Order: sequence, then structure tokens, then C-alpha cells
Amino acid sequence: MHRRLSTGFAASVLALLSVAATASSAAAAPAAPADKPQVLANWTQTSAASYNTWATARAHQSDWAAYGFDWSTDYCSSSPDNPFGFPFQMSCARHDFGYRNYKAMGAFEANKDRIDSAFYEDLKRVCTRYSGATKTACNSTAWTYYQAVKIFGRESAAPVG
Repeated sequence: MHRRLSTGFAASVLALLSVAATASSAAAAPAAPADKPQVLANWTQTSAASYNTWATARAHQSDWAAYGFDWSTDYCSSSPDNPFGFPFQMSCARHDFGYRNYKAMGAFEANKDRIDSAFYEDLKRVCTRYSGATKTACNSTAWTYYQAVKIFGRESAAPVG
């Protein structure tokens, strides 16, 4: 009987230790800062300042680790990242950032139009580097990319994983 009691006691102690370890792990995992939605909103506006702030943060992702942002990107998905030599890759990366993080927050539909508009503004800023027919071609390509995400973006907004 003494052996049975100690075996049962040991099992109980192990169970309690397991629960305590799980609780400790959960407590140790910090929650994202309360201002995460505001930071995300600031980085997904249509302005050049918003783009530049996001680009700086992207270059220093470890500084933002507590926020748990999804920085992954496939750039311009199945479209060329640099169509006709126009460097659209970073505009596509910021667009992915907006889609992935708003999707993860459950706020994608409420923000999709703004994210798409920011994408278009980013692309048009790329086109300001050019002049004449090259600028016209760049702006036309930007419009095409924007229309593609505007129309098909919901399909690509499925959870990544």
C-alpha cells in the first residue's frame, strides 16, 4: 500500500509540474504590444513617409520582434518582380506585409482597399524615376499590377502556411 501511495503521489507531482511548466511557458511568451494595430496602420498608408518608415523597420526587423509581424514575402507572386526592368519588388513586399498581417489580425477586409491603394502609390513613386515613354510604360504597368491585386487580391489573401 505504501508503494501504491508513493506511485500515485509521484504521478500527481509530475502532473502538477507539467501544468506549472506549461503555465510558466505561456506567461513567458510576451503578448504583442498594445499599439501593434496602430504601428501596422502607420506602415500601410499611401504616403511616401509611410513607405519609408516601413522600409526602415523592415531593414531592422529584430527591433520589432515583440510585435510578431509576418515579414515573409513572395514579392510580386506569380507576376514579375521587376517587369520591363521597373523595380516593383519592394512595393510588392510591402503589399504582402499588409495583406499577411491584417489577415492574421482578422482585419483584412476592412483594410484591403487601403493596402491596395498604398501599393499603387508605391508603384507610381517608382515610376517617377523615369520620363517620357518609359514613364508612361511604367505607369501603365503599375496600373495593371494595381488592378490585378484589386480584383484578385482576396484570393491571394488566404492564410499563409
